[in-house]
Amino acid sequence: MINYQVNSQPIKQLSLFPSCTHQDRIKASPILKWAGGKTQLLPAIKQQYPQQLKQSKIITYIEPFFGGGAVFFDIYSNFKIEKAYLFDKNPELIILYKVIQNDVGNLIEELSILEGEYLGLDTEKRKELYYQVRENYNTFDKQTDANNYRQEWVKRAACTIFLNKTCFNGLYRVNSKGCFNVPMGRYKNPKILNKDNLLAVHQAFKIAEIKHTDFAEVVNYANESTFIYYDPPYRPISETANFNAYSSLEFNDNEQKRLRDIFVKMSNQGALQLLSNSDPTNYVDDPFFDELYKDFNINRILASRMINSKGNKRGKIREIVITNY
Repeated sequence: MINYQVNSQPIKQLSLFPSCTHQDRIKASPILKWAGGKTQLLPAIKQQYPQQLKQSKIITYIEPFFGGGAVFFDIYSNFKIEKAYLFDKNPELIILYKVIQNDVGNLIEELSILEGEYLGLDTEKRKELYYQVRENYNTFDKQTDANNYRQEWVKRAACTIFLNKTCFNGLYRVNSKGCFNVPMGRYKNPKILNKDNLLAVHQAFKIAEIKHTDFAEVVNYANESTFIYYDPPYRPISETANFNAYSSLEFNDNEQKRLRDIFVKMSNQGALQLLSNSDPTNYVDDPFFDELYKDFNINRILASRMINSKGNKRGKIREIVITNY
């Protein structure tokens, strides 16, 4: 059994950046490779941003299915938003992001130790370490209140990043009990610690309230100066596809309809909104979203599906984009 050692001395929290205007903000990018993440799709998504955002009329940004956060990081870096509300139902994501927000120095130290040990091992020892970390990760309290920050989460957050960078295909998948069950990947030199990006994300999170909550929480924060981007768990586009495995929670058609009701309500409150999802018409004649959002603007864009266990299943498909502007 391999045990990586962690310096027990607390690290002074880094105060790395002065307050700055949006023009001076350091570019941040997603920490994790995430199923459904929008890094590949970002150029197309950016074309759908409302003009009011470009005109600096939007001061609040809300993302109720935060995931990897590619859209937030782009908007933070390029537009004059003053406040962000970032929500997700996956507690491990929220724990990770709260650690980056509150204790990035200790997280960097923890990851440095893990990376140094892992990269110094041969293949068999790497495998032993990987499965030890995965086993330890699955013993963390699944019922913890992810909104009540605890300093002891630093190691938990480090495990999330480590497993994401070393597991098979960067896939985050859990079983019905919420246990991470992805096997080890075969990367020769994985970059487990990206210090510069962690520091940039830490800075971006200074304007954010990060919360483990349901997407309906948006009703408490949205008004006419708000832009909301929804990126819910995708509706399966074939009988075998399943893009909801990022958590043990099911996001079925009833949830999609409940989300539509929130979309309507937020439109009535004056918020500008953009929603993306899989396009079921890729394979069958299924106008589910066309009917669900018939009162709004619907466009289709090409996207690359990069996370799939079979390489020949990755490629360009259509995704659906819905706006109320």
